[in-house]
Amino acid sequence: IDDKVLMKSDGLPTYHLANVVDDHLMNISHVIRGEEWLPSAPLHVMLYRAFGWENTMPQFAHLPLLLKPEGNGKLSKRDAEMGGFPIFPLEWTNPEGIKSIGFREEGYLKEALINFLAFLGWNPGTEQEIFSLEELTQAFSLERINKSGAKFDINKAKWYNEQYLRQQTDEALAAQYLTEFESDKAVKIVHLFKERVTFPQQIVSEANALFIAPTSYDQAVIASKWNDDAKKAITAFKEALPALENFVGDEIKHTLSAELEKLGIKMGKVMQALRVAVTGAGAGPDLMLLMEIIGKDAVIQRLDTALTTL
Repeated sequence: IDDKVLMKSDGLPTYHLANVVDDHLMNISHVIRGEEWLPSAPLHVMLYRAFGWENTMPQFAHLPLLLKPEGNGKLSKRDAEMGGFPIFPLEWTNPEGIKSIGFREEGYLKEALINFLAFLGWNPGTEQEIFSLEELTQAFSLERINKSGAKFDINKAKWYNEQYLRQQTDEALAAQYLTEFESDKAVKIVHLFKERVTFPQQIVSEANALFIAPTSYDQAVIASKWNDDAKKAITAFKEALPALENFVGDEIKHTLSAELEKLGIKMGKVMQALRVAVTGAGAGPDLMLLMEIIGKDAVIQRLDTALTTL
């Protein structure tokens, strides 16, 4: 080994000396660090011996590097900034005033992030991918750490977030993120969108958008589905709604079915046109529950506007 500077001329210890002394004083049992520190390991072992601390020396392990998403080279802060994804747990601003985004602020759940990080360079040897912290504690072993570097796949982190988001109850998510809505309505909104989003704040965005009437309509759907049958069906449905006292999903669907049966029109022929009339979009979550949440008066107004506009 080449000679290393352990103490600078001004009395400031270098990392090599400081980390060995600190770890000893803190009774550190295991030093687990990146593989770029492998060349320093022999020096640190010699320092422990020189101080007479060999019997209490920690065990050393070295982890593969986290690589760029494409796999060529070590992941850096710049790579994350260019890719538009976080690599820091929390948002922070450096002394120069440059802000770096954080996993927490982006909407990643802590359970998802722990699970994602655990699988960077390690695997349990089974097909299981979802692990609680307790399960990871039981399953983890240094022997199963990979020798090759691990690609930092942010899409996998998003997948984990979706899985953990869907595991939470509608009531818990509603209480945490939709406090501006009545509790019953908030729970219904969560149920409507939980399976369709990656981050909790997207449920909030979807909830706010629910109560804004569309100002434009999916032109592809209009061109293919907005025909005489659709207009007849939507007109009849709109005219039947004022008499509907219990404006809930099942009753709304029953009313629609009854009007379509009178006209001899199949539901599949008009559903996309009806969705466009209510939301402006050609696809989305359960339309009956969506109309229930929006409310009867607003739905009637939207149908009337669509029939007039289109």
